[in-house]
Amino acid sequence: MIEYIKGEITELTPAMAVVECNGIGYGLNISLNTYSAFNGKKEGKLYVYEVIREDAHLLYGFADKEERNLFLMLISVSGVGPNFARTILSSMSPAELVNAIATKNEAMLTAVKGIGAKTAQRILVDLKNKVKLSDEKTADSNMPSSSLNTGVIAEEAVAALVMLGFQKALSQKAVISILKATPTLTVEQVIKAALRML
Repeated sequence: MIEYIKGEITELTPAMAVVECNGIGYGLNISLNTYSAFNGKKEGKLYVYEVIREDAHLLYGFADKEERNLFLMLISVSGVGPNFARTILSSMSPAELVNAIATKNEAMLTAVKGIGAKTAQRILVDLKNKVKLSDEKTADSNMPSSSLNTGVIAEEAVAALVMLGFQKALSQKAVISILKATPTLTVEQVIKAALRML
């Protein structure tokens, strides 16, 4: 079992990170929150969850243990797989997810693409006694970056949405309309907005 991987971040997209450790590049599926935590950094330590299947060996990486714990809780719910859990963690911060579960905010969960009322209720029922509200406010690190042009942001956002399982044409349409309305958004903000639309 791999607990964490620490090394040079050689590649980083909103859905994937490649961390080089002792000459081996590990490709890790990440959420938008983890992307935000490591964006602009050359080195990092990602906590890992391994999925070993007959046809694949997948690694999921997290910026901290709290996000990984939430991921593990989510995949313990019937009908929520690793990619679905990653989409949930890309749609809201760990603090927002904990708050939604603790306050039984079904509407906040059903706002995430793919979560219907039944799945939201299952998440709330299964996890209500497993999460605790914290007084700490999560810092918003999504500061607009003027150095990135809209085309690059649109391209990265579409690529991330496709990696999360959405159709390319629909993703492009959503991203273009979001950036037309608000061209100053960061990649993370565009993806979060698109996840609510798709």
